[in-house]
Amino acid sequence: MAHTSEAPDTLPVQKDEAVPQENSGYTANMSILEHLTELRRRILYSLLAVAVCSAIAYGFLDRIMAFLMEPAGKLYYMQPAEAFFVYAKVVVFSGFMLSLPVIFYQAWAFLLPALTMRERLLLSVLVPVSVLLFVAGILFSFKLVLPLAMNFFLGMGSTDFQPFLSAGSYFDFILTFVIPFGLLFEMPLIMLVLAWLGIITSDMLASKFRIVIMVCFVLGALFTPPDIISQCMLAIPMVLLYGVGYLAIKYILHK
Repeated sequence: MAHTSEAPDTLPVQKDEAVPQENSGYTANMSILEHLTELRRRILYSLLAVAVCSAIAYGFLDRIMAFLMEPAGKLYYMQPAEAFFVYAKVVVFSGFMLSLPVIFYQAWAFLLPALTMRERLLLSVLVPVSVLLFVAGILFSFKLVLPLAMNFFLGMGSTDFQPFLSAGSYFDFILTFVIPFGLLFEMPLIMLVLAWLGIITSDMLASKFRIVIMVCFVLGALFTPPDIISQCMLAIPMVLLYGVGYLAIKYILHK
């Protein structure tokens, strides 16, 4: 008699096939060496952008120098090669400023495949806004705060103690003075990122508001000439930027 096997009560369960994740870009399958190669490529693109923009800025060097020398007036150079290095610094810094969109884009393009769609959308807004805020901070410092600082420092001279500004020292002073303002104007974006990561909340920021005001005016007293106008020119924007970050966290991120 033929043997008939009974059908099993249950069929073997098949494992679900792996579903590709939303953020499985090139970073999911790349080795460390390939990551470094990709990073090097992005850095080279950024350096190339700085070189091209520096060449463009060189064509407008006279106008750039006149703009930068406006707060100081006439300058002198004390060493034979000082003027050359000043021009080189100005050209490279101008090229860097012009190439900021490309530099930020290359950083974004490197991180983009590893991010979720929500993170990509957030970065697509943060990257251009961060460039605009950085430039706005530098322009604010150069056009409003730097003239006040120059008037204060040059006003400390006397008939026996005349200011004799060296071109090299002046441009070094400008760079160390205006770049912190560019970074300062990034405060709202930094606050947004910290809130998005769950580190801070709008309630936490509101509870610290009085302390922040005091800290801003203390920093204004430390990093500006000792007069109330210069201190307010730094402290008030810091407080306003803090308020912008608070409102963005509360009404955009809802945290």
